[in-house]
Amino acid sequence: MNNSESSTIASGLTWFKSSYSGAEGGQCVEVAAGKGVVHIRDSKAMAGPVIRVSREAWAGFVGEA
Repeated sequence: MNNSESSTIASGLTWFKSSYSGAEGGQCVEVAAGKGVVHIRDSKAMAGPVIRVSREAWAGFVGEA
């Protein structure tokens, strides 16, 4: 499930960035939990595209990371 969407559609979500990101910005992604999906975006391009994956796919990714 790799659907791209506009950040304006996902703007009502609460976004989280890794505590490892630091204050400099850098190469970071942000995630937000939605109904049955996890939204993922580039923290430097908040108005850019958002990728949605199932919660199961996200859990599998995090488990492997």
